[in-house]
Amino acid sequence: MRVDLFDFELPSELIALRPASPRDSARLLLVRGGELADRTVLDLPSLLRAGDVLVFNDTRVIPAQLEGRRGEARVGATLHKREGPRAWRAFVRNAKRLRDGDRIDFGNGVAAVAGEKTADGAVLLTFEGDEPVELLLERAGRMPLPPYIAARRETDARDAEDYQTMFAREEGAVAAPTAALHFTPRLMAALAEAGIAHETLTLHVGAGTFLPVKAEDTDDHVMHSEWGRIDAATADRLNAARKQGGRVIAVGTTSLRLLESAAGEDGAIRPFEGDTDIFITPGYRFRAVDGLVTNFHLPKSTLFMLVSALMGRETMQAAYAHAVANGYRFYSYGDSSLLLPGG
Repeated sequence: MRVDLFDFELPSELIALRPASPRDSARLLLVRGGELADRTVLDLPSLLRAGDVLVFNDTRVIPAQLEGRRGEARVGATLHKREGPRAWRAFVRNAKRLRDGDRIDFGNGVAAVAGEKTADGAVLLTFEGDEPVELLLERAGRMPLPPYIAARRETDARDAEDYQTMFAREEGAVAAPTAALHFTPRLMAALAEAGIAHETLTLHVGAGTFLPVKAEDTDDHVMHSEWGRIDAATADRLNAARKQGGRVIAVGTTSLRLLESAAGEDGAIRPFEGDTDIFITPGYRFRAVDGLVTNFHLPKSTLFMLVSALMGRETMQAAYAHAVANGYRFYSYGDSSLLLPGG
């Protein structure tokens, strides 16, 4: 499909620079069949049904942005995907000037050696020393805010908390699964009281999620790869919930992509551990997921293509036009939506 079919007008002032406070007070657009309704995230217990299961991503964002020097040249790096105990793929500013074997000094006793470059422009960085890389990043790294926010303000101390979900446990993401930023202990308690269960999986979100689609046709776009895991017990519980009439509602496109990667043609969710580069566009047949809680995405992005696949492109164009006209806040720190294709 033509990428420009997924374009829309988005005023820059609608890209949120801070999350709602409290988190669960964010607005929520209900898209159910042909219905659009303005609600809030706190309304979720009344919008879902007893027996439904919300599936969260428990990945934890690491301070994956680094600033350093190769000699006199400044080098900026955003870690993308782990390749080994000390090796990470990274998107590097001025990568064309780096050669295999160049040493980058990130300060605070943290340095890495540049290696091979991949087709997507990433560079393999191998960190020096014996300390765990996580400790090195705590010393030298910053939280990797999306470029749409970072271009308009500096990362600060608030982001260390604001850009983590309450489920964050497994370190390895370089971008937050932002749909879950809206959830709070009081909201989870209300959902449980309404008979709505929850499960967690792990997908380490990579910096590739921010890469623009440069192709003119979706068939020509190469999707980034990310590592994820669903254990057998979680898969069994999700399958049992569906057999009993419950719906599996992914919280965030990262959870959805991993669930769909783990599902067979029969719709059963199987244990999964490894990389996925699933790219969901209109025409895709969903197997594992019955609905989605997700923030508002950018024009011509792979994520707007995904929600268009779930709900229909015309439905989502109408929903986003409504969101823009009514001042909903977009992207990582923005408002939310509940997408229910089956009504």
